[in-house]
Amino acid sequence: MKTLSPNSIKSQLLLWLLGPLLILGLVAILDGYRAARSTADAVSDRVLSGSALAIAERVFVNGENGLEVDIPYVALQMLTSLEDDRVFYKIENNDGGFITGYRDLALPETTASLNEVTFADGVFRGAKVRIATFHGAASSTTRSFSFRVAVAETTNARAAVARSILIRSLLRQGILLVSAAILIWLVVSHALKPLQRLELAVSRRSPDDVRPIEHSVPQEVEGLVFTINGLVERFSSAIKALQNFTSNASHQFRTPLSLIKTHLEVAIRENDPDKQKQAITRAGKAVNDAERLMYQMLLLAQLDSASKQKLQQQNCDLTSVTRDACNDFILQLSHNKRSDVDLGFHAKEDVNVRGDKTLIQEIIRNLIDNAIKHSGSPTQIDVEISATDKYGVLKVRDQGHGFDENLITKARHRQAGNSTGTGKTNYGLGLSIVNDIVSLHNGEITAKRVSDPAGMVVIVKLPLT
Repeated sequence: MKTLSPNSIKSQLLLWLLGPLLILGLVAILDGYRAARSTADAVSDRVLSGSALAIAERVFVNGENGLEVDIPYVALQMLTSLEDDRVFYKIENNDGGFITGYRDLALPETTASLNEVTFADGVFRGAKVRIATFHGAASSTTRSFSFRVAVAETTNARAAVARSILIRSLLRQGILLVSAAILIWLVVSHALKPLQRLELAVSRRSPDDVRPIEHSVPQEVEGLVFTINGLVERFSSAIKALQNFTSNASHQFRTPLSLIKTHLEVAIRENDPDKQKQAITRAGKAVNDAERLMYQMLLLAQLDSASKQKLQQQNCDLTSVTRDACNDFILQLSHNKRSDVDLGFHAKEDVNVRGDKTLIQEIIRNLIDNAIKHSGSPTQIDVEISATDKYGVLKVRDQGHGFDENLITKARHRQAGNSTGTGKTNYGLGLSIVNDIVSLHNGEITAKRVSDPAGMVVIVKLPLT
């Protein structure tokens, strides 16, 4: 069973929901206690006032023009309670002269008018008391005398009522808080079930499973899942690039390395200097082919992680790049004394497309290189640049047997790359590079056979700037 971490959503919700609820409950308890105490005081004060009035009604003027009182038993009996409260009383004239009662009971100083009852809190004989004071007057036929009647009661009953109210309020609020905590826990647990199912589903995945997360989640978590899916997609692209590079390396380098080894072994065993030179020359050519192959594979790995958005923010002069590439090949053919290959370039206007100059140059070089290697001898290769309303168009046409048009489709899955036993690399890896670069630039590539003269034409379309 997992322990509840202070940083968990459940604990945070319990804290933020129950915390304010607890504060509101305490405020409600204090307010209820104050209101109940005030009500209890009002009721008790009314009884205390009635007792003082009952005693005041029995004050009279005697024959000696003095005040006397006949304390009615019922006036004090009405103040008795189950809490053993004690009752004290005192009657004095207007001048403070003691008439009857508890002489040491100090009456509060008031400025009340006649026939008015005032209330005050005090302490008598070590106990808290509530004092009701009535200001009255008694008259004879010749004279009127003012007096004060004070009735004091200890507050045990009032305190007991207040405690009872407080305890009941605490119990109600405690039950409310516990019920709210249980309800919040159940609701939060139910609301977090999609996340728990998501955690379980992800934890069951194998290490090489980098599919996007497609589970239903609460709306508040959709942004997080979307971000994670983006990260997983980047991881997937990186893993795919590594797998492709490893697969291509193990497959493509096998034949060139075998050829280099074979030619070098022949050179070591051969005694004829001319044949040794010939074997070493072939080994050197195989090294050059392997170098070119390594460059293409590294470029292919870079394409797997390239950013479309970044490429589409760049501009490239397709006409100029193609012209430079053709000139480089013409110089190379001349250096290698390949007079059997006639490479021509045609462009009626400057065409600017969106994309990276280096990558687009690699498209052109791969297509011309394939045309030279697989067109036969002699051959005419025409490279043409044109434009439509939306695209810049590159056409490379040769007069050879060409290749299977389905290789373009296979290149999209990188299934066409093979090396022949003769040491010649066929179309696959170059076409994979061309196809990936075109795809990154949101372009199109097609290949078809043509006649008069017979041959193959590859057409690449790239978006204009």
